[in-house]
Amino acid sequence: MKKALADLRATYDTTGALDQDPLTVPLRFRDPWDRELASWVAAHLAYGRVAPMLRAIDRALAPLGGAPAHWLRTREVEQVRRHLLGALEGWKWRFHTREDLVSWILIWKQLDAESGLRGLESHLLPGPGANADQALSQLVQRLRREWPQTHGLRFCLPDPMEGSACKRWRLFLRWMVREGWPDLGQWAAYPARDLVIPLDTHVARISRLLGFTSRTASDGRTAREITEALRLLDPEDPLSYDFAISHLGILGDCNGRALPSNCATCALFAVCMRHSSSTSG
Repeated sequence: MKKALADLRATYDTTGALDQDPLTVPLRFRDPWDRELASWVAAHLAYGRVAPMLRAIDRALAPLGGAPAHWLRTREVEQVRRHLLGALEGWKWRFHTREDLVSWILIWKQLDAESGLRGLESHLLPGPGANADQALSQLVQRLRREWPQTHGLRFCLPDPMEGSACKRWRLFLRWMVREGWPDLGQWAAYPARDLVIPLDTHVARISRLLGFTSRTASDGRTAREITEALRLLDPEDPLSYDFAISHLGILGDCNGRALPSNCATCALFAVCMRHSSSTSG
């Protein structure tokens, strides 16, 4: 299994695959705080079809200019709100409205200010008093109390302690914590071993084919089961395989059906349960 996943990484850990991923947007920035802010926005808009999603993310960040973190840090809340509401007239991405996006950007500003302009790591850091899920839950519950619960904003605030997979939060955390390609690795204190896989339909389907889980629900329990299976292969960096597994599905190379034209060249061919069942029956 470990060799098969290493071969999968060799196939999909590429700049071509990264071009079809929302992480490509934060990577355009050089400043670490700009990257964090761009990741905060991009990860939480990361659902739906890739091409329009990337356009929505680009337009969401455009009013903040080339140094978005500095721009936010040097302006008052109401000035930011007025500017963004005007500049984002007509912006919408599926469940998110312009007002939801402005609130989300202002939440980053608030949390960053509370940390002494040191970003968001301290708000999510696991420790003796709270494990990773508890730390995330505490922040989510706080934001639910402090910010208006519009549909789009509530969509950004699932709680792992309520059983949610929290896919977009897990994506944001992976980007910020992991040091390996393609992630940013900016949060030095947060342990990569505590990350949980960002569970989407592709990761769930392919993980079932690999025997990492038998569950069909895309919930927190399934995400943790898959992560535990990957942790057996790489205890310190279980999400090292996430990008390759997800892009095997995102790029359309695995649709879950055993097709000779697709399967014969797949790096996972020898370990895929669908292939084994199709050849044995």
